Amino acid sequence: MLETEYTKVKVHNEIELCEVADIDIKDRIEKELLKYRVSYFLRWTKPKWFSSNRNGTCIFCVNDAQKEIAENAIRELGLDSNDKVKFLMRKVDKIFY
Repeated sequence: MLETEYTKVKVHNEIELCEVADIDIKDRIEKELLKYRVSYFLRWTKPKWFSSNRNGTCIFCVNDAQKEIAENAIRELGLDSNDKVKFLMRKVDKIFY
């Protein structure tokens, strides 16, 4: 039986897929990503001083390999046309390990 060999190289391949300000839309996107079995994590930003949004915004981060599946799943909801979902498509600038 072969043993798994681990390396000391840490891989950093997450991207910030989209940004959402509405909690209901966040929940709809989460359900859609779970339906398509896309792993993700959420990053919350603090609200601006004079912003009407008290909760801040939620940024969905996904693995770069699942970017297309996640993007298509969100676009199928039809939310991006109303500017409720802002697609970012940029590398995560913080390292979380």
